[in-house]
Amino acid sequence: MRGHCVLSLQIKSAVESMVKPFLDENGFELVDIEYVKEGSNWFLRVYVDKDGGIDIDDCGRVSEYLSEKLDENDPIPGAYFLEVSSPGAERPLKKPADFVKAVGKHVFVTTYEPVDGLKEFEGMLEAYDETGLKIRMGKKSHEIPSAKLASARLAIVF
Repeated sequence: MRGHCVLSLQIKSAVESMVKPFLDENGFELVDIEYVKEGSNWFLRVYVDKDGGIDIDDCGRVSEYLSEKLDENDPIPGAYFLEVSSPGAERPLKKPADFVKAVGKHVFVTTYEPVDGLKEFEGMLEAYDETGLKIRMGKKSHEIPSAKLASARLAIVF
């Protein structure tokens, strides 16, 4: 499994370097890249966004460009499916810039170990810096150190 993790990181890095110039030139943002096995199939998933949202035509343009680059450079051994899509309304927060943009928005966060007796937090992201973040749940705020942060995403309030 360790070999797969290293290969996956190499593939993500290669794909990012191939697609990033095209995305930057066209006003798109690279949100995430996944290289995962589901059942017997491998999937290369590239999540992109832009101000005002991304549509099917945008995904098609990115997919066509990336497909050509992948064929030229061939960084992935074996067969796989390429999927280019929007991260959706509940997009993951991975990079520091994602968290900065999410301040003032509703988020869902999980931690590796309990913080204030909880491992799941859903509320308004009040603050973020490299040391951690602060989430308001009802009348109480919780400070979560970066080292304990397992995952984070925007959340839709119903």
